[in-house]
Amino acid sequence: MSTENEGTAVPPAPSAPPPPADAPAASAPQGAHPGSAPAAADPYGPPAAQAHPDAGAGESSSAPDPSWPPPPPPSTPAYGGAGHGAAGHGGGGWGAGWGTTHQQPAPKNGRGRGGLVAAVLVAALVAGGLGGGLGYTLARENDSGGSTTVSSSTSGGNVKRDPGTVAAVAAAALPSTVTIEAASSSGEGGTGTGFVFDKQGHIVTNNHVVADAVDGGNLSATFPDGKKYEAEVVGNAQGYDVAVIKLKNAPSDLKPLTLGNSDDVAVGDSTIAIGAPFGLSNTVTTGIISAKNRPVASSDGTGSKASYMSALQTDASINPGNSGGPLLDAQGNVIGINSAIQSTSNGGFGTGQAGSIGLGFAIPINQAKYVAQELIRTGKPVYAKIGASVSLEDTTNGAKITEQGVGGTEPVDPGGPADKAGLKPGDVITKLDDRVIDSGPTLIGEIWTHKPGDEVTLTYERGGKEHTTELTLGSRVGDS
Repeated sequence: MSTENEGTAVPPAPSAPPPPADAPAASAPQGAHPGSAPAAADPYGPPAAQAHPDAGAGESSSAPDPSWPPPPPPSTPAYGGAGHGAAGHGGGGWGAGWGTTHQQPAPKNGRGRGGLVAAVLVAALVAGGLGGGLGYTLARENDSGGSTTVSSSTSGGNVKRDPGTVAAVAAAALPSTVTIEAASSSGEGGTGTGFVFDKQGHIVTNNHVVADAVDGGNLSATFPDGKKYEAEVVGNAQGYDVAVIKLKNAPSDLKPLTLGNSDDVAVGDSTIAIGAPFGLSNTVTTGIISAKNRPVASSDGTGSKASYMSALQTDASINPGNSGGPLLDAQGNVIGINSAIQSTSNGGFGTGQAGSIGLGFAIPINQAKYVAQELIRTGKPVYAKIGASVSLEDTTNGAKITEQGVGGTEPVDPGGPADKAGLKPGDVITKLDDRVIDSGPTLIGEIWTHKPGDEVTLTYERGGKEHTTELTLGSRVGDS
């Protein structure tokens, strides 16, 4: 499944979704970046990869590397990210094998998407004008006698909204949510969303939202009250698709959103998503948690690296521009970061732009919190690893350790965690603790929900027999 680049949705774990059409690029203020996501060649493979709205689909190879960055996901149905509104990204498919490589399509010019959004908005305004004028004319013709309209004694603004209602939650969370505009030095970029993480001015969002501005680009964050601040990237994690930016001259009255516990979330719980779909800032949508632990693989459309997550699935409407925005529970606590969607191959309006069909995916906040804290502390992401290359081929049988590592390296790192646990090439990992592993991408996503040093129990098959082993996860610093 792909991450927050609003694009295509993620299919059930071992199946591979069809690659989405390239999404048109949008202007900086537009919504999340749609596009195609390259196939992830990560150690975890079979689950279909969801593409960031701005990522593209690619091809897959067979032998993956146990260490980051994993190869791009195989060319499976693409899932679109919900984040970059302006940047064009394509949906990617589920990765079929660790180490497979995919070629991403060149990013589209941001102006294309801006033009599309502008045209849609103009059409809406024209329709509204016609409707209003017609309504006024009919009202005059029918108003021959006394008025029979019944009016409320109070306006909507005076109605009391109890805590826990969607309106109350939105009113409390919106002031701490920002619309992010990111552009590279060449002017290409996109629009996404972020939220206040602490009082020091740190904003959490998706990596694919700010990727264009990481190396000398322009970055800004605008609050619902219209106040705009220049910002800089503090750290970004390609694999997790999480980034932290910091406001320059941050105001002293920032109110961080309260972080919930994504482990306690249950299927059926109410959700509230905030973002800037297609550039429409401060948009609030609602839904429920549709599923948990969805394996999602995606790419930001700028290279062969992929992102993996064990995502929260929601039917709250998420579109390009929602990427990086908070997914809240009914009490207003952040339980996830909206990152990807699955959509039909054609986004409508005569373009390949993807849109919501009720399949959205968010990075669990427990994982995102850990990543954000590491980025603020050191500027670099830290990944847990088992030290073995696994196939990303589409399968439901498990994650198979390949016979050969990436670039001719050993498939099992000598002296690494997998080696110490007794794992060998050809072993098929079928469970991590109590979580069923049906593919390489699923394994990657599950490993990355843990921290280096965590002890896990792996169940694997060798020679037709099932075995279990204890393994202490190792670590890798950085995305390269």
